[in-house]
Amino acid sequence: MDEPVRQATQGREEAVASLADRLPEPLRPLARIAYNYRWSWLPGGHDLFARLDPDRWQRIDRNPVRALIEATPASLAEAAADDAYVAEVERIATALAEDLARPATEIERVGPDAPIAYLCAEFGIHPSLPIYSGGLGVLAGDICKEASDLALPFVGVGLFYRRGYFHQRVNLAGWQQEYWTEVDPDLLPAAPVLTADGTPLEVSVPVWDRSVTLRVWRVDVGRVALFLLDSDVAGNDPADRWITARLYDANRDVRLAQYTVLGLGAIRALRAIGIEPGLVHLNEGHGALSVLELATAGADGDHGAGTDLASAVAASRDRVVFTTHTPVAAGNETYEPWRVVTVLEQLPRRFGTDQKALLSLGRVDPDEHESEAGMTPLALRAARHVNAVSRRHGEVARGMWAPLFGTPPEDTPIGHVTNGVHLPTWMAPSVRALLDRHLGEDWTRRADDRATWEPVLDIPDAELWEARRAARRRLIDYVKNRIATDRLARGEDIAYAQRAVRALDPDALTLGFARRVASYKRLYLLRHDVERALALLDGPSPVQLMFAGKAHPADDGAKGILQSMFDLRGASHVADRIVFLEDYGMTSGSMLTGGCDVWLNVPRPPLEASGTSGMKSALSGGLNLSVADGWWDEAYDGTNGWTISGEPDHDHAAQDARHANELYELLERRVLPLWNQRDADGVPVGWCRMVKASLVTVGPTFSATRMMRDYVAQVYTG
Repeated sequence: MDEPVRQATQGREEAVASLADRLPEPLRPLARIAYNYRWSWLPGGHDLFARLDPDRWQRIDRNPVRALIEATPASLAEAAADDAYVAEVERIATALAEDLARPATEIERVGPDAPIAYLCAEFGIHPSLPIYSGGLGVLAGDICKEASDLALPFVGVGLFYRRGYFHQRVNLAGWQQEYWTEVDPDLLPAAPVLTADGTPLEVSVPVWDRSVTLRVWRVDVGRVALFLLDSDVAGNDPADRWITARLYDANRDVRLAQYTVLGLGAIRALRAIGIEPGLVHLNEGHGALSVLELATAGADGDHGAGTDLASAVAASRDRVVFTTHTPVAAGNETYEPWRVVTVLEQLPRRFGTDQKALLSLGRVDPDEHESEAGMTPLALRAARHVNAVSRRHGEVARGMWAPLFGTPPEDTPIGHVTNGVHLPTWMAPSVRALLDRHLGEDWTRRADDRATWEPVLDIPDAELWEARRAARRRLIDYVKNRIATDRLARGEDIAYAQRAVRALDPDALTLGFARRVASYKRLYLLRHDVERALALLDGPSPVQLMFAGKAHPADDGAKGILQSMFDLRGASHVADRIVFLEDYGMTSGSMLTGGCDVWLNVPRPPLEASGTSGMKSALSGGLNLSVADGWWDEAYDGTNGWTISGEPDHDHAAQDARHANELYELLERRVLPLWNQRDADGVPVGWCRMVKASLVTVGPTFSATRMMRDYVAQVYTG
């Protein structure tokens, strides 16, 4: 473990000791396991905590610290008396200790004393740590986990949102409503970073016209320490305490303050801990102000003599890399000049310059003095290496940002590292067990090698099909446990609420669609031709559709798209075969990608930067039916799924009609016939052949193992 990071463990050690004191002696290793999310992707880790109270384990979002704190004395005594259970505790504790003891991988430019500092506004580590909203955060979580698996010298820095992202309810009219809940840090696998005298570590950051105090929390993700900055500190102004309350707060001033806290606070906190980053990786532009803080003299934030803003950017460039994630304008947020000046009032003074120089760094054209400014242009200017997140997104990003660099698109210095997903986190248990039997010991550590996956082609069809049936049954059981409650909570008739519970079929072809509800994602294509859609769902061969997704609280257009899907519930038999899962998150997402047979993705090209949900589906033996955009534009080869044309078209209505027709045609003429072609034992041999092709092609190319090795080879050491 890195020495400076070890110095920041006192708070965690105290939390582990306090929790262990609550447990019977044989179970005390559980406390250390609970304070490191490595358990979540160790075989048997989930069952270790679920054993104490399976129902409650699900209700508390599988939070291991809370599970141990709230376990009854009787359940703990029973577990402590179970020799097999105690042996399993010891096995996992040993596995965790051995993993943490591995030496760090050697990488040019960085090392244990100068790690990669990965800055992101959200981290999707686990449902019990609700500081994520969607794909960006889940990718950040996968990167941390894979960095741990590869023993990279790596730390993460984000914000500790006490109220997280919003929860979703849908009312009887089908309209999304939002609410927030506050978490108690004492019940999370997080501990305050302490100073040498045992007091909470605090750093200050200039926001508005004052200094905001931040407390630093630590979350362990295997070998990776994730440090979270928290402004909810006694002594701060009430408005300052709110800065880190909600992820992507609707108030634009608060969001800009969040990005100020992330950028400036990350470097100050790391230095206060004793870490000088060898490299800063900006995952989106939210933390771009860190490039200015890197050029300062130390944790107090004083700038070096004669350092102006331009010099600060130049001085930091060799230590900064930047990943841009979206070609959608809303994803590259900009702010009115007066707002930037108000929130960052003190920053120019620290560098002996004026507001104009600061604003110029955040503009595509620095000489357009009236235009808005944002973090993405600053990050693009400050990074020695910029990458998009898929091959096609790289092409789009080069065209999009060519004016900033003053180059033709083909010469714009933006490359790409296509996203990947963390296999142990996202693979359905039954499929993981199948591959464990056939791919050899420690196969996940070789997941980026196609040769690792070649034995998939020899798996007996019946065995593969049974693993897929088990994954689908797991999904159906999960949905049945939720759907009646969801419907009754929004006031539906009890008969309607119960119909899906009775009718959902664990052996029916199950289509899935789950992602953020935004207009360019085009959820509405699923009902573009209502009669045709209903004919699919209501045909002689059972088909069921499961979908989920949240619209941004301020996006009424997206809420209207979601509402339009609820108009189908009055159609004959549709209530039996179409299900909406409220409050989309990591748990429901994992269930859906793990259990659905066909994963639908119909974004408007070329607006899908990458996408990862389809990768997760493929790794669990699902098949993709997607527009040729993002990652699927690279993955589709004619044998591993189905594709819809990905050419851009400025006539959106015509494109929607064409793509909807392609979607229905593929489902009617390709998907359903292949599903229904069975051998004498009821196994769809042709379907299994396509599943194998999907696993062999998607597995090695779109795993987080390949992604992180690409980052090491192409970005971190380039």
